[in-house]
Amino acid sequence: MKSRLSLSALAAGALLAIGLAGPAAAAGLDLGRYSLSSTFALPTSTASESSAITWNWDSDTLFVLGDEGDHITELSRSGQVLGSMALSGFNDTEALTYTGNGRFVIGEERLQDVYQLSYQAGATVARGSLKSVSLGPTVGNVGLEGISYDRSNGQFVTVKEKSPQAVQFGSIDFDNGTHTMTSLFTPNLGVLDLADVQVLPGSGNLLVFSQESSRLLEVSRSGVVLSSLDFSALSGSTEGVTITADGTIYLTDETPNVYVFSAAPVPEPETYALMLAGLAALAWLTRRHGA
Repeated sequence: MKSRLSLSALAAGALLAIGLAGPAAAAGLDLGRYSLSSTFALPTSTASESSAITWNWDSDTLFVLGDEGDHITELSRSGQVLGSMALSGFNDTEALTYTGNGRFVIGEERLQDVYQLSYQAGATVARGSLKSVSLGPTVGNVGLEGISYDRSNGQFVTVKEKSPQAVQFGSIDFDNGTHTMTSLFTPNLGVLDLADVQVLPGSGNLLVFSQESSRLLEVSRSGVVLSSLDFSALSGSTEGVTITADGTIYLTDETPNVYVFSAAPVPEPETYALMLAGLAALAWLTRRHGA
């Protein structure tokens, strides 16, 4: 009777633990569940030295940008090239984000300026013809590296590479040429640089990629690292990251390639309960046999 009571208590404890842990686990993305599912090459003619990638939720397609600022290229999620738009006047484009209704924001690293454009396949757009906002002074090759649009509030999050690293958030008004960008937190993430950022829908947490440390981080809005993914075995020149509505993560590098990461399904709480109850029963039988 004592052994059966212990088994019941263990099973009940397992169920309680799952009930407590479930919501907390669901709040985060948990990059530990992710693994490489596919890789596809980008066209060197329009995506040379690809350094930024974003997801267009209206068309469910991807857009990539090279750091020479020659083109913005549209791709299917399986890697098929759908079209491109030529850019002129840019020379150090490192940041790209989609803001809805066919509009994108491009950022130049050294100038730390951002530009708003509407994508048109086959067309050409000059930097001087676009609405722009300066987010900071001109710096060396350590400036604006990533930008992400937060659909929940219409604000932006940006990262500065280093010297010092910076994570900022706020509004950008392209019509008036003004912004309210301010520090979100002081980065202390254990990485050598910040290469890109992506706001995670729902939680508001951030995906932050470090090119020099080859690590993808899930970070809270207060700067706490929640989970991470080591990228060092795949590429040392990756600089861009985005995520789609189904949780698929896409990263792009200068080779140029796109790496697709998918998450393993999370077992239902009942599965955990049965597994733990089974382990408890096995332990009870082992003790009984030993007795």
